[in-house]
Amino acid sequence: MNKKGKVILAGAGPGDAELITLKLQKRLQEADVIVADRLVNPLIIEEHADPGAIVIVAGKQGYNDASVSQEEICKLIVDHAREGKTVLRLKGGDVAFFSNVLDELKVLQENNIPFEVIPGITAASGASAYSGIPLTARGYAQAVQFITFNPTNFYSSEKWKGLAGTRDTLVFYMAAKNSTDLAELLLRYTRKPSTPMAVIEQATTEHQRVHISSLENCANDFAGKQFSSPSLVIVGEVVELYQSFNWFAAKGTGSVFNELIIAK
Repeated sequence: MNKKGKVILAGAGPGDAELITLKLQKRLQEADVIVADRLVNPLIIEEHADPGAIVIVAGKQGYNDASVSQEEICKLIVDHAREGKTVLRLKGGDVAFFSNVLDELKVLQENNIPFEVIPGITAASGASAYSGIPLTARGYAQAVQFITFNPTNFYSSEKWKGLAGTRDTLVFYMAAKNSTDLAELLLRYTRKPSTPMAVIEQATTEHQRVHISSLENCANDFAGKQFSSPSLVIVGEVVELYQSFNWFAAKGTGSVFNELIIAK
């Protein structure tokens, strides 16, 4: 009987190849098989993985029928672990923020396969840090909420009233393509029209773009824009701090471009 393998579920961070943990760096060197998401920076594998490791790109992408299904990914990691291999399942951002880690945990448990979980820097933390927008800055917000928003979501009127009425910073994943619809809903349920709003594309990478407007003006300001994946949306007074603390843009890193349109 073959020796039982192991699966490591790990977060690879938001894009900057240097934003990984020391533990992940070690596991990359140990892995026999690496099953990586579409958003994982390839440099992470190129620079740290064993050259003999099998690398499988199992990219999942919303609205794309050609992407690898979750069922296929689960089968990949189980099959390789059953062969006695150390399998590294590498996810963009953090391993548990709006990912399908629960499906993978369940299938590993069902098949009695040992596993380990390594956290990573989620997109919200990376976008916040690299755009100079501290999510819970004192005097601006006491809390932050992380939410998904896309055409498949359904939230009740009470939920929208709560989101529109709070002073918390709101971070929306998967929302950039529908940012104007999001703004309309928050305005409908009485969020202040001048509330600042940021769309941050490809955070922490040389392709980072920061677009800033307000709930009432974003339909005009963002008209015709096609935001690159991954992007996220930050809504709240903390967005105002971008003007003062956008260190990544000031540094002139890569091709960073920043567009500042804050409604008065």
